[in-house]
Amino acid sequence: MTTIEKQPSVASVALKYGLLFGLVGVVYQVIIMVTDLGDNRWLSSLAYIILIAGIVLAMKNYKEQNFGYMSYGQGLGIGTLLAAVFGFMTGLFTWVYTAFIDTEYMARMMEKQRVQMLEQGLSDEQVDAGMAMAENFQGPLTMVIGGTVITLIFGFIFSLVISAIMKNSRPEFE
Repeated sequence: MTTIEKQPSVASVALKYGLLFGLVGVVYQVIIMVTDLGDNRWLSSLAYIILIAGIVLAMKNYKEQNFGYMSYGQGLGIGTLLAAVFGFMTGLFTWVYTAFIDTEYMARMMEKQRVQMLEQGLSDEQVDAGMAMAENFQGPLTMVIGGTVITLIFGFIFSLVISAIMKNSRPEFE
């Protein structure tokens, strides 16, 4: 008598870890925004470390549930879906925070950017053009969808690499 192996769902693992690490990302973002360090690119980019950790742990969990196996495509699916959830949650939080909690946050960040541009020697016209362009990306739809899409792209790229490293395909003839 053979036992039937039930394969875990890629979507369920990705959603579980996407929500979990999305919350971690939101908490990290709260810290960054409350301390007014949102203009620090180095600190802001650490959110991608949280995303990478989420992808690695989700793939590891999937493999544990699947008797040590995970195909390249399954890993890519897990990482990409997880990144979409992560990006949506952090984008939604950014919009809620800047629209309802700290309505002056974006104005402070814009002023910091203006000062940085002037310190770099840009002319007033160049600075004004840069500020006008930046204002176009402050709407709620842009924050949520933009955050989701950008994180999805990075998550897909990370998943390409992480899946290649972590994959362990089932033998063809078992």
